[in-house]
Amino acid sequence: MKIFQIAKSKNLNLYHLLIVSIFISATTYYFTKEGEHQKFEKEKAEISKESACEFSVKRLTDLEYVKPILWVDHQCESEKLLDTKVKITDLINRYKANNDINAASVYIRFNGNDWTEINPNEKYEPGSLFKVPILITILKMDEDHPGFLKKQLTFNKPFDTGKNVAFASKSIQLGHSYSVEELLTYMIKYSDNNATLLLESAMDVKTLQRIFTDIGLQAPNAYASKYLFTVKEYTLFMRTIFNAGYLTIKNSEYAAELLAQCDFKDGLAQGLPKTGIKFAHKFGESGNQFEKQLHESGVVYFKGGGFLITVMTKGKDNKKLSQLLGEISTIVYNDIKNKTNTI
Repeated sequence: MKIFQIAKSKNLNLYHLLIVSIFISATTYYFTKEGEHQKFEKEKAEISKESACEFSVKRLTDLEYVKPILWVDHQCESEKLLDTKVKITDLINRYKANNDINAASVYIRFNGNDWTEINPNEKYEPGSLFKVPILITILKMDEDHPGFLKKQLTFNKPFDTGKNVAFASKSIQLGHSYSVEELLTYMIKYSDNNATLLLESAMDVKTLQRIFTDIGLQAPNAYASKYLFTVKEYTLFMRTIFNAGYLTIKNSEYAAELLAQCDFKDGLAQGLPKTGIKFAHKFGESGNQFEKQLHESGVVYFKGGGFLITVMTKGKDNKKLSQLLGEISTIVYNDIKNKTNTI
């Protein structure tokens, strides 16, 4: 009888151990599977969200057999840039509240298809930013007529630009002859209006208009006194160069190299490190006695990443506009530098 009770007790303990073991295994399995399920559902939601946001493809369409891709665009603004957008919007609002600016627009792009924009519908006079489409036009003309960059042009008559330039640099000299290639350097590196007007005298307007329509913009009127751009529209010219899908790779690299020599330091460059980066950019100023406009567009390169940025501004004081450009670039550089290190 005693032996039976001991055996019965041992069987009961074994039974309890078996039940506990099964319970632990089932619980572990359930929570493991539940975790995997939650992870799967999260990933599925992210994929679904990405799928819901469509892509648009911009191609060249005037060729008979091929349709080259200029760029592929994600239609939705990136959540990765949401905090950056909030910071810049707050900064712009503070400047407006102090009557330091009338308007400002920003377009940022990094990491392939991550982009955001602020005040996208405001239109601006590009001023010297228009020298970039002229640069693209001249290089396209050289592709169509090899040797055009070596053509000599003589600056034998002063031009009446009708502009008061706040940020002046070097200029070509009256009575001297320059190659088209040399004039491009003066136009981009020093933003020289005389070099630009001399280049325009030899420029094919139809090629310029074709470039506009090729990248999806309305062809400019050759007789118009000014052109207007939104910040996103203007950025297309920079993307045309840096995607290297429109000009030859050689000419795209040459254009970017020229932009990297731009000597304007009173805008976005103020908010960037003095060393460790490369900055290919172009600035432009416009407006009148009642309202100034100061803009800049470029690509910032740093180890492990980079970004494209265009800022366009309106206000009464160029110094305030210049200051705003510097503060915006500080925000963007610091935020994207941090994101690049963690993505």
